Amino acid sequence: MNNDLRRWAARVPEIDRPTYHAIADAIAEDIQAGRLRGSEKLPPLRAVAEALGINFTTAARGYAEAAQRGLIRGQPGSGSFVRGEIPAEPIRRTSPIGTIDMSMNMPPEPTDPDLIERLRGGLASLAREDDLYGLLRYQEFGGARADREAGAQWLAHRLPDVDPANLLVCPGAHGALLGLFAALARPGDVIACEALGYPGIKGIAAHLGIRLAGLPADRDGLDPEAFAGLCAANLPKALYINPTLANPTTATLSMERRTAIAEIAQRYGVPIIEDDPYGCLPARRLPPLATLAPQLTFYVAGLAKVLGAGLRIGYLVLPNVRYTARLTTTLASLAVMANPAMIRLATRWIVDGTVRAATLAIREESRARQRLAARALAGIDYWAQPEGFHLWLPVPRPWTRVELGTRLRQYGVAAVESDTFAMRSPAPEAMRICLGGRSSRDECHRQLEIIHDAIEHLPAMAAGADL
Repeated sequence: MNNDLRRWAARVPEIDRPTYHAIADAIAEDIQAGRLRGSEKLPPLRAVAEALGINFTTAARGYAEAAQRGLIRGQPGSGSFVRGEIPAEPIRRTSPIGTIDMSMNMPPEPTDPDLIERLRGGLASLAREDDLYGLLRYQEFGGARADREAGAQWLAHRLPDVDPANLLVCPGAHGALLGLFAALARPGDVIACEALGYPGIKGIAAHLGIRLAGLPADRDGLDPEAFAGLCAANLPKALYINPTLANPTTATLSMERRTAIAEIAQRYGVPIIEDDPYGCLPARRLPPLATLAPQLTFYVAGLAKVLGAGLRIGYLVLPNVRYTARLTTTLASLAVMANPAMIRLATRWIVDGTVRAATLAIREESRARQRLAARALAGIDYWAQPEGFHLWLPVPRPWTRVELGTRLRQYGVAAVESDTFAMRSPAPEAMRICLGGRSSRDECHRQLEIIHDAIEHLPAMAAGADL
């Protein structure tokens, strides 16, 4: 494997974007850092697909996205090459109404002046630290006692009575998941998950040589009978599950199913990796699996969906001291430590109430955007939750996900087809639509109306018609 592929295999799973966007991002980073130079030939697509553990189509889309940004060029019969002159700004085909990215599942960015001022104040406070250089030194992995206590305080509404000694502050939730997969399974082992889920675990599993067993799920979440059947036939090393406002389907695991899955896991001794990035958003919450099977559940939550992915702070609650010691060693070997300055900032924002204020603001804005979606997509079947900031759109016939996705991109709407999230084949005819990020309410509503109008046109008509 050449150096480019090694870098991309390590970097792409860390980027919280669809895989094909992440490939283009990795190429852009290498160009900006001088690791890729003008006219340099890129690795063949099949080599990229193999190195990243993805299919050929996704690798090809990654190169196509990089070409659309003006980063690379294809030469028939010869391959793909870095452009001789890299544009200062990405080159994109844009629609006459402008482009809004609805592919990134990020919370709506705050506009309230008071909240923004609180965020600014937190950042400014780092410069006033008595031991400023202490934020630049190596730290013990997992955070200081005060940082662990702050994490326990933030999680208390979902997960009461967390012992800070069994909580680790991690470099993002994705980093915690990487450590858990590495600690609980070996190459060739099976980890169970939903058939549609967070694409980051596909990259983690491929990197570690772990097989994923995608299980059926519906609007009430994972099917317990399917999980029990897998346990009886081929006992998995763990179950990975996103029980609340699941990415991408928005499904929330019902109380009945939570109880059933916890019982099955306990019966067979299967550890549960509970990934709960959106668990703070619903005002009325169902209890986490970690409260139903506490001796088997590894609970992961981060601040990416509350404050932003750039903070890169996640919290991992472990079942007992034995696992805490083991995971501390594993995670430290993978990531050394979380950024001390960002840990300090996260702790400050939790303790002074900024995180709570941001959560309430995101919850209310998400409710407003879901109301917009209900109006704009009237008559179209889709999955959503009142306090989530994404929705799941089954693509109605005669459209296919590829045709509709292509059509939407022509009109400035970037969404993500189901292939990105599929843990098994075939992927369903569906797309994820995100309502947050930098877009305003008006921009979000306009894009939703475009989606509605595109669906209403038959593919053959849409090919030659303007929306």
